[in-house]
Amino acid sequence: MTSRRTKLREDTRFRVLRLLQENPEMSQRELAEAVGASVGGMHYVLNALIEKGFVKLGNFTAAEDKRRYAYVLTPKGIKEKTNITKNFLKRKVEEYQALKEEIDALEVEINSSTEMKPQKSR
Repeated sequence: MTSRRTKLREDTRFRVLRLLQENPEMSQRELAEAVGASVGGMHYVLNALIEKGFVKLGNFTAAEDKRRYAYVLTPKGIKEKTNITKNFLKRKVEEYQALKEEIDALEVEINSSTEMKPQKSR
């Protein structure tokens, strides 16, 4: 069984890889805000992705500030994002189905209790 911490870590990696694929010039601060993490935490995540070869660091040439970087997904990173996306989608569908079952059961419970009218005591 996957731990909650592992799921959270995978969700964060999924969201970061997805954001970077769409917008590689996002800053660490922007990424942290979009994902709901601290800037320090985002720095750690990005370094881990770079070390694993999923992201490469390049200069963002269009920026006036030449110290800005672009975080570009490597082919290995694109493959990892695809795998993570499959796992993420599978988990979300399972969560949705469980939630749908719970909602259906609650609706049945509410409907059956509304149909039963309380009897007056004499």
